[in-house]
Amino acid sequence: MNSNLFNSLGLNIDIAYIIICLVLIILIMIVMLILQNKKIKAIKAQIAKFMKGKDAASLEDEIVALFEDNKFIKIETEKNRKNINDLYNRLAFCFQKIGIVKYDAFNQMGGQLSYSLALLDEDNNGFILNSVHSSDGNYTYSKEIKNGLCNLELGDEEQQALDKAINYLN
Repeated sequence: MNSNLFNSLGLNIDIAYIIICLVLIILIMIVMLILQNKKIKAIKAQIAKFMKGKDAASLEDEIVALFEDNKFIKIETEKNRKNINDLYNRLAFCFQKIGIVKYDAFNQMGGQLSYSLALLDEDNNGFILNSVHSSDGNYTYSKEIKNGLCNLELGDEEQQALDKAINYLN
């Protein structure tokens, strides 16, 4: 089957080959159309699931509300961060380290009624409270501690209490 049109153009092509090529192209396009329809149906199903029970206006309201909630959460998180930093700053000056040693001051009383109590802050500043119990009464005195050191001489029990306090969190 030769075509007069192709012959006049100087092309010696059989029209059957052209028809076969066109049929193949149409088949390929039909397959592509079917695949695209499947993809469109899947997307429509996802949109239907997403929009289930909502219309576009209420969905927009929901999204706006989520953004407002997000802003609120960010503001509250920043407030919490500031409050936590404030608490940490205050805690630095609170007594955090404790050391206590009970002992028998005069080896005659028994029961270890005397004690040395060291109370220190984060920077090892504080005091040692020493309570000595004797047959005459109970005597209490304190010694100031700065940076883990005392200007006055410490007794053995006081030094033990100070060491316990300094190493309290370690």
